Amino acid sequence: MTSAHDSPPADPLAPLEHTTLREIAASGVIRSYARSTILLNEGEEGDALYIILSGRVKVFASNAAGKEVVIDFHGPGEYVGEMSLDGQARSASVMTTEATTCAVVNRAQFRSFVLSHPDFALHLIEKLIHRCRAATENVKSLALSDVYGRLVRLLDSLAREVDGRRIIRERLTQQDIAERLGASRDMISRLMKDLVAGGYLAMENHTIIVRKKPPPGW
Repeated sequence: MTSAHDSPPADPLAPLEHTTLREIAASGVIRSYARSTILLNEGEEGDALYIILSGRVKVFASNAAGKEVVIDFHGPGEYVGEMSLDGQARSASVMTTEATTCAVVNRAQFRSFVLSHPDFALHLIEKLIHRCRAATENVKSLALSDVYGRLVRLLDSLAREVDGRRIIRERLTQQDIAERLGASRDMISRLMKDLVAGGYLAMENHTIIVRKKPPPGW
């Protein structure tokens, strides 16, 4: 018999459950945004959490010259701005990549919800740990790997087992991948074509299928 303490931990990559999503969204204000709307600006003080109800956003950082690196993408059931709990400046910017609806919850409401919902508090802790680990791995990858190595690592981290196949459910364009890896779109296009030709990847209805593990070097 399995006790509650033996149950597997929640997947920090999984979206919020519908019940939790409805409860926390009810404490905020529902707002809709057009494509390419900036929700959060890097460096500004933060006081709100954005829970994505529909649509998609990208998290990115940029420098004064306008050079941009994409950190991640998030969709329905996920949230951004959780680091506003400490009242410090935003560490990254967030922009919608399509029409998006969010529940915007201010810091006081967010703190109250976390304190009264221990399951969500645990999910938040695991999410933050996952994002810290991902940030560490990204730094290592940028410093120690070439573009091909970073591409293989990204594909492996996003692929999930579905009916015996490894599928990347997130709809990624070659430009999306290039921005995440700090590479040119042309370079990503060439590498993806080579991996498809070698039988390592397949494309089905704009979905990437990882057919077999790509070689460590190319």
